[in-house]
This record gives sequence, structure tokens and C-alpha cells, in this order.
Amino acid sequence: MSVKLRNRHRLKNKEIKNILNELKTKFDSDFFDVDSSVEIGNLDQFKVILVDEEIVFMIIEDKVVFTLRGLYKYNPKEHFVVVDMGAVGFVSKGADIMAPGIIDADINIQKSDYVWICDEKHRKPLAVGMALMTGEEMKSKNTGKAIKNIHYVGDKLWNLSSQVT
Repeated sequence: MSVKLRNRHRLKNKEIKNILNELKTKFDSDFFDVDSSVEIGNLDQFKVILVDEEIVFMIIEDKVVFTLRGLYKYNPKEHFVVVDMGAVGFVSKGADIMAPGIIDADINIQKSDYVWICDEKHRKPLAVGMALMTGEEMKSKNTGKAIKNIHYVGDKLWNLSSQVT
């Protein structure tokens, strides 16, 4: 069963350049070029960006955010949070990330940044979330909620993005 994107359309070169500039500023890397096929559309409650027919980004509060499939494809090195193996099962089921489960984090993370969460053993992306504290605080604090989970392995976007047309 495939799922149709609503309002799907190809982006203009100027719009693609704006996305590339936002990503370059945040991640200091080029993930695709202006010649790539870049489209935008709505998939249920998600506004998503497709690059060469794959859903690799979503737009949240006018910010370009990696999807898990995008993280697997492009493997960025910034805005990461590493959790211990005891937290993996909870994070993969959509739980918010608590400070005691964090063993490492990018120190450049600021509150309200969108970050990606990976496990300590394989460093594979598990979730995408919004930081509720800075990267420094995540590394040093032992109490409190650190990240609000917004997209995780096995959620609706993860399952739908492989079936989109």
C-alpha cells in the first residue's frame, strides 16, 4: 500500500539554495546540490522534503530538520546526542530523552535546537527531537528531561516514508 503526498511540487532553484544554505550553516556540510530533484509535500501531519525521491528532511516551525532516513543517508556529524544502551528501547518507542541516559552530546547544541539521538554502541540514529537544554547541560546534568522526542524508528513517518508515491 503506497501513500500519496498532498500538495507535492518541485522546488525552485532559489528555494533549494535557501535550504542548502540553512543546512550548511547548521551542519557545515553539503548534503545535496542544486541540481538534485528536490520536492516538498504534506504527508499526514508532516511537511516533508524529498531529495531524489527520498524523504530526507521535514519542516518544523520553518526549520529544515533531518528525518531518520535522511540521517542514515547523509550521516551528519553535528547536533548529535548519544544515549546509553539502557535508553535505546524507550527512545525507539517514542519516549522523551532524560538527562541521566545521555553519555555524550554536541556541545554546540542550544535549547530549542533540533537534534538527532543515537546509541552508544553502533552510533545509529534512533530519533530526532527538540533540545530542552544545551549540549553542555546534557553532558553534565543527572536529572530532568533533556530532549522532546518528535520522530523515532517505527513511528508513522518512518513507516510511511518507505511507501510514498
